[in-house]
Amino acid sequence: MFLYHAVKAGMTMGIVNAGQLVVYDDIDPELKKAVEDVVLNKDPEAGERLVDIAPKFSGTGEVQENKRDLEWRTWSVEKRLEHSLVKGITEFIVEDTQEALDKLGRPILVIEGPLMDGMNVVGDLFGDGRMFLPQVVKSARVMKKSVAYLDPFLEAEKQDCNSSARGKILMATVKGDVHDIGKNIVGVVLSCNNYEIIDLGVMVPADTILETAIKENVDIIGLSGLITPSLDEMVFVAKEMTRQGFDLPLMIGGATTSKAHTAVKIEPQYDKGVFYVKDASKAVGVATSLLSTELKPKLFQSTKEEYEQVRFKRANKGPSRLVSLEGARKNKPKLKFDSITKPNQIGIQVFEDYDLNEIFEFIDWVPFFRTWELAGKFPDILTDEVVGEAATQLFADAKMMFKKVMDGKLLQANAVVGIFPANSINEDIELYDDNGKVLMTLNQLRQQLDKKGNTPNFCLSDFIAPKDSGIQDYMGAFAVTAGINIDPLVEAYEADHDDYNSIMIKAVADRFAEAFAEMMHYKFRTELWGYSDEDFNNDELIKEDYRGIRPAPGYPACPEHSEKEKLWELLDVEKNTGMTLTSSYAMLPTSSVSGWYFAHPESRYFGVAKINQQQVENYASRKGISVEQAERLLSPNLE
Repeated sequence: MFLYHAVKAGMTMGIVNAGQLVVYDDIDPELKKAVEDVVLNKDPEAGERLVDIAPKFSGTGEVQENKRDLEWRTWSVEKRLEHSLVKGITEFIVEDTQEALDKLGRPILVIEGPLMDGMNVVGDLFGDGRMFLPQVVKSARVMKKSVAYLDPFLEAEKQDCNSSARGKILMATVKGDVHDIGKNIVGVVLSCNNYEIIDLGVMVPADTILETAIKENVDIIGLSGLITPSLDEMVFVAKEMTRQGFDLPLMIGGATTSKAHTAVKIEPQYDKGVFYVKDASKAVGVATSLLSTELKPKLFQSTKEEYEQVRFKRANKGPSRLVSLEGARKNKPKLKFDSITKPNQIGIQVFEDYDLNEIFEFIDWVPFFRTWELAGKFPDILTDEVVGEAATQLFADAKMMFKKVMDGKLLQANAVVGIFPANSINEDIELYDDNGKVLMTLNQLRQQLDKKGNTPNFCLSDFIAPKDSGIQDYMGAFAVTAGINIDPLVEAYEADHDDYNSIMIKAVADRFAEAFAEMMHYKFRTELWGYSDEDFNNDELIKEDYRGIRPAPGYPACPEHSEKEKLWELLDVEKNTGMTLTSSYAMLPTSSVSGWYFAHPESRYFGVAKINQQQVENYASRKGISVEQAERLLSPNLE
């Protein structure tokens, strides 16, 4: 296309790959117009339109579907099933499954034959890095639909469709945690490799996990969690497995988990094998080794040695060099509070059923691709040599889902935001009502690492004017969700054996929630408080070039999760948004974000990191809880 117009414009020489050229007049009209609009820069949406239709065409400009109809539908039923699995095509799966059943005679032979042969190809391609997670999940959807069609025939024969499974793995998100996208993805990848998955869902107590493991006679237990309290729950499960005499390997995964935590906290509690699994691509290899009489001893030995090395390095590193709480306070940042803007609106503002189309403008696509284990900057990832094709198809599917949700108003976005007069007293922040009466005291934590040079020991309270300064300052709070009404959508996809869209709708809701948080912060800065007249584009917003921060309880600057209870009380979050908290302070719906707004020009994100017993006791006193309770809440920050 570019060559055609360049020659017309006067170009007399160029270097081209003749093997990839196609006659201009033979290019599909739809593709021709879309490409010309981009080449000639006809309008700002031209690029988006080209991305939308790109998956329909092959490198020659021919529509893939036509090519597919002319070729692969003439193959043997075994090869057609394999092709459908590898390409994620559900359109013909029922008729091809029936044809295979007619040919082979028994449903179990269809599953153990062409279906598993096809999934083995998928597994090999994924393992070799020639197929990526979104494509694997689509393959699993095809497999599930085929097996679902065969289920009645299997029942009639009183056969177990999973009798030939390589092993049985129980998976669960631990008690108090509601996040399951990562767990579900790992489950799909394992099932694609012929493992039977017993998925107990989310917020599963230890006794349920262990009772089910015994009842189902599983080979491996897999635990998942996203929030930091889940780490303690995993330690508890490991202790219970030891107490009850279990002899099953334990796999650990999730965003807050790590090799270091597994080695230092979990593995010492259970000596029958604890294995940290970083992501879905590693899960199959670990499971395969654990169920192999030849490979299992080697994995056990190498993992134990690896964990010993982690513990050895940690022990040799010694305890963190900490200063006293008094010393840390003396090294607090020296900030000025001489340019405080009085907010336009003090108090609580509720936003119900917010327009999803407006929220969509604030979407950050990079975390979306990370959910599917595709790493790279957006939009560069769409043309990446390795993952570009998979990313482009995923992007097209995602935009279709976003459009479906927005056009049908399938999800509801609610928010509540509050601005309150505030002042600080050391590590505490007092919030006041209109009459100056204390509404609530927020308890924060101060860095105690022995800093070098001129680096301060930060606390979030440093960004609020001290009470004894006589200066009236302000602070904000927020809670947003984009997950209202998501459960029926997920259930419908799962009932249709559609893991791909089940995961997709959750990923879309998560992106809406994060975009809503970004949008409300923008509205907070420019309208509700009104201290900023910024004009940033979305890329600049994603880079957080603006003034102010919005840390969330449970994150590095304020790592103690139970402070969310105060936020819920302050904003009456459940009444105003429909959001609730679990016993471990995870938010429901899962596609939700909450936190605090700080407006000081020098406010910044940081990590509290390790603290000493002195601050633990001080925190317990300020918060009005026992030292033991404070130690439990702050365990990730203790040596």
